Amino acid sequence: MDLQLSLEAIETVGRGLNRPECVLCTAAGNLYCADWEGGVARLSPDGRVERILARNADFELKPNGIALCPDGSFLVTDLGARGGLHRLQRNGDLAPEIVEVDGQRVPPSNFVLLDRQERIWLTVSTRREPRARAYRPDVADGFIVLKDRRGMRVVADGLGYTNEVQIDPAGRWLYVNETFGRRLSRFPIAPDGGLGARETVTAFGPGTFPDGLTFDVRGGIWVTSIVSNRVLYIAPGGRSPEVVLEDADPEHLEWVEAAFQSGTMGRPHLDRVRSRKLGNISSLAFGGPDLRTIYLGCLLDDRLYRFRSPVAGYPPVHWRYDD
Repeated sequence: MDLQLSLEAIETVGRGLNRPECVLCTAAGNLYCADWEGGVARLSPDGRVERILARNADFELKPNGIALCPDGSFLVTDLGARGGLHRLQRNGDLAPEIVEVDGQRVPPSNFVLLDRQERIWLTVSTRREPRARAYRPDVADGFIVLKDRRGMRVVADGLGYTNEVQIDPAGRWLYVNETFGRRLSRFPIAPDGGLGARETVTAFGPGTFPDGLTFDVRGGIWVTSIVSNRVLYIAPGGRSPEVVLEDADPEHLEWVEAAFQSGTMGRPHLDRVRSRKLGNISSLAFGGPDLRTIYLGCLLDDRLYRFRSPVAGYPPVHWRYDD
């Protein structure tokens, strides 16, 4: 399967978005993305942008990860000062969903996954504030919270900057990107939702900082890397990632890598990415009528990106929630 892509194959989608870090696609053709103005942006098939913003919040909501729920509401992680997970209704009403676990406040949170059993998986990248203090290879204080019928509890801890999580198509494993641990890990899921011992699926090399994560129908894994603007593919049962796409300035990437290795990496290394076309890609999601279009979220642009895939994506949980 030929996976090599040129930048010329990448199209832009939308305009005027505000830090569309996380993107979701539905069968109805709608795209939803996190919106830094305080909610979720909806891109309809005709190109219109509608914002669903929190109207009753007593804090400044800074969404990072989002999940679409069966009733049309959204779960929204807050990367701002309040932190935790909140539920946003279509009319703008906002209510806390997970703001405390095991008697402790939940810090600024990264990503949320609603699975087929309607369990909520929430990732917290680090307990350190500001979060830039964890952009180091020797820090591993990220964790994962599970909310189900039994309540809320931490099910994994000691992770190297916990980012996106996904459950494999068979429903047996929870996969997680550890951005500054520079690895894709997985945990076996027990019947009660507990997680077994962590396994390393693949370790990434220089210049790769894994963020977004999704599966295709064959069981292949697609991963995005911030800073280097890489899209990587891991074949079913494989361990070695293949670079599908990259848009990075070698000199800038060398500067970032040196800072990472020396423990001096900070916000400027993420916010001043130099590239030809892509503005620091983050998440990715399969969409389109045949689930063969990959959409890329972005940290430093007001648009999304897309390209055609040779293989269809595995339908996400929310695929039919807009029908």
